[in-house]
Amino acid sequence: MSQGREVNGVNVDQLLATIEQIKMKPEIAKFKFRATNRWVGGTHNQATIKDFYGACAEDDSRQPMVFDLDEPPVLLGGNRGANPVEYLLAALSGCLTTSLVAHAAARGIAVRGVSSRYEGDLDLRGFLGLSEDVKVGFETIRVYFTIDADLSDEQKEELIRMAQKYSPVFNTIANPVPVSVQLDKR
Repeated sequence: MSQGREVNGVNVDQLLATIEQIKMKPEIAKFKFRATNRWVGGTHNQATIKDFYGACAEDDSRQPMVFDLDEPPVLLGGNRGANPVEYLLAALSGCLTTSLVAHAAARGIAVRGVSSRYEGDLDLRGFLGLSEDVKVGFETIRVYFTIDADLSDEQKEELIRMAQKYSPVFNTIANPVPVSVQLDKR
């Protein structure tokens, strides 16, 4: 990684150079992220993250990361991992925080600390097929940020709005996105 001016642990010079490169060659910005999943037994399964496509090249340079997914006993699981909706909240937390810190850095705003908490309300009657009137999935998600920076509450709220505007996970959840699910015949 090149040396450069850092704000919030983000190399701002490299960030700005990347933005300029993308302006000149937009295809650099096209990424394809991947995951695989294998059922272990009961409600336990494992997702693996390894390679991705980005910046006009395949990247398989990192070791596989395996995530155990399971349910708590009250939902017939063995607590061998977070459940899928908890992973969704974790993904949202990481993406909103990264977006907030990176965009603050790009604007030269120093942040000493960011913490957040996430709550999602889910009614199992939808998942269990007991009511067509109940949504299958979260009915609502609430996010609460605490930001340690020399900023007014209004400026902190602006950082939170920026995080929402530029977070891919937030926007994937908040706005409908086509999802194709099919039998893999290869």
